[in-house]
Amino acid sequence: MTAGQANPGTKPWRDPVAMTPYGAVRGRNENGVAVFRGVPYAAPPFGPRRFRPPVPPEAWDGVRDAGAFGPTAPKPPYSEAFAQYLSDPVVLGDDCLNLNVWTPEPGPGARLPVVVWFHGGALTRGSSAVPVYDGRHFARDGVVFVSVNYRLGVEGYGVFPGVPANAGLRDQLAALRWVHDSVEAFGGDPSQVTLAGQSAGAISVGALIAAPQAQGLFRRAVLQSGPPEAFERDKVRRVVRRMANRLKIPATAEAFAAVDRDLLLRTQAEIGRLSSPVLGGPAFGIVIDGDLVPRHPLEALVDGHAARDTELLLGWTRDEYRLWLVPGGLLERVDRLGAVALAGAMARCRCGSEVPRGYRALRPGAGTAETVGQMVTDHLLRLPLQRLAETRPGSSYVYEFAWPSLRPGLGACHALELGFVFDTGDLPDSAKLAGDGAPQNLADAMHGAWVRFARTGDPGWEPWDATHPVRVFGEVASISHTEYGLRDRELALWSADTHRAGEGIEDAGESEVLAPPAAPGTLPVRPLRGTELRAVVRRLRRAGGVSRD
Repeated sequence: MTAGQANPGTKPWRDPVAMTPYGAVRGRNENGVAVFRGVPYAAPPFGPRRFRPPVPPEAWDGVRDAGAFGPTAPKPPYSEAFAQYLSDPVVLGDDCLNLNVWTPEPGPGARLPVVVWFHGGALTRGSSAVPVYDGRHFARDGVVFVSVNYRLGVEGYGVFPGVPANAGLRDQLAALRWVHDSVEAFGGDPSQVTLAGQSAGAISVGALIAAPQAQGLFRRAVLQSGPPEAFERDKVRRVVRRMANRLKIPATAEAFAAVDRDLLLRTQAEIGRLSSPVLGGPAFGIVIDGDLVPRHPLEALVDGHAARDTELLLGWTRDEYRLWLVPGGLLERVDRLGAVALAGAMARCRCGSEVPRGYRALRPGAGTAETVGQMVTDHLLRLPLQRLAETRPGSSYVYEFAWPSLRPGLGACHALELGFVFDTGDLPDSAKLAGDGAPQNLADAMHGAWVRFARTGDPGWEPWDATHPVRVFGEVASISHTEYGLRDRELALWSADTHRAGEGIEDAGESEVLAPPAAPGTLPVRPLRGTELRAVVRRLRRAGGVSRD
C-alpha cells in the first residue's frame, strides 16, 4: 500500500452493477474494489469480421456477468526460455475484444482519474489477464483502471490488399472510445484519461496520441520502454508473404481467413522464431496507413500539432537488452561472436564505427554483448524517447529504472519495472522476473508516482528541460541525467554524421557496415555489402535469436 493511504475497507455493495452503452454488467466486490472483467467493447473479430476494423458488439438484455477475464486474442505461446520469466495466460473463445475495469466507486458522480492500460508482447503475445497487470492497487489509490485486450500478430497487424491496416490499433481506438462513452458509469472522469503501456503497449500509446481520430479522448500518456514508431508497409508485407508461401496460399485476407487458426499461429511462430529487438528479423508492427496513422507517429508528435497539451511520462530500464539476450544463453553467444556481433549491431542501428568505439571507451570493461545491447537499446528506445521529451519542455517527465533483478544475469531488464508500477511484487508471476524479496519501498515510490501523474500530470520530479532531469528508480536518491553523466555521454555519440542512410537489416542490399577484421577483439575496418551483410545477420540470429516480449 502506498504510504499515507488507508485501506478503503469493505464497501456496502456486494455485486456491483454498471451500465454500458450495450447493456448492464455485474462485477465483483474484491476487498473494497469493484472489478468488472471481460466486458466487450467490440464484436468478436472472426467470421466475416476477421481482419476487418472492429464494429460495436451486439446489445444484450438483462445483466451480463463480468466476473471472469474474457477470451484472450489468438497468440503463440512463449518459448520455454522466455516462459520461465514471463506469464501469458490463455482464455479460449472468440469474444476477445474485451476489457476489465477496477474502480473504488462504481457509479456516476465520483469523477475519478482513469488509466487505460495496453499490454506489451511485441504485438504478438500478452493480454490483460497477465496477473502482474492487476489494477486493484490503482483503484485502492483512487484511480479507475481499465486494461484492454486487442488483436495480435497477423490477425491484428497483417497487411493485406484492399483491407485497412492496423486492425489491432483500431481495436485499441475502439476501446478508448468505449472508455470515453462508458467510464463515468464506473466512477471515472472521461476528461481525465491517461493512456499507458509498456513495450508494444507503449508503441501503441505513441501511435494513438498521434492519431487524428483519438484527439480529445485522453489527457495524459505514459510510455514505458517503447517509443512512437511505425514499420515500413513492405516489411510487414514480407512477413505475410512468408507465411503465405509456407501455407501455400495467396497473401490475401480471404485466403488467411480460411486457414485453421491453430495452423496460422504455428506458422506465425515459425516465421517469427528468429526475430529480436537486438537482431531485427521478421516482425509485425504498426504501419503508416494514410488514415489512423497518416504519418510516422514520432514525427507527428515532434513537429505536428498532435497531443500538444498532453503531459507525458517517458522512460526505460537500465538494462533493457538483458531480457532479449539472457533467455536461451544468447548473451554468451553474442560475446563469443565478438566483431561479427558488432558488425550486425551497426547494421541494426545504421551507424558507423564511431558509435561502438565510443561505447567501449565509456565502458572499458564491457563485453561485446553489453556494448551491442546498450547500442541497440539506445537506438530503439532512449534516443526517440529523448527526442520526444526535447520537443515538449515543461510537459514531459523522464525516468530510468535501475534496480537489478534478484535473478541471475537479468539486471534491470525490460519489463522488470511492471511489478513495481502495479505494486504486484507479491505475486509469483512478478517473482518470475524479479526474484523473491523485491523491495516494497521501491514499489511504493514507483506506483505512487504513476498515481500522482494520473491525478495531476506531475509524477513528483522536475520536467524535462535543458538540464535533462531524470528520476532514477532503484538508486539511493533521485539524480539528474547530467549528474548521472554516462547516459548523456552515450546518447551524444549518436550525432547525425555517425548515422548511415539506407534500409534496415531486412532490406540490406548495398547498405554498408564494417566487416569483421582478422584480428579478434578489434573493430571492423572494411565495408561489408549485400550478401555479406545478410550472412552476418543470419549468423547472429541463428546463434540464438528469440522473439521479443
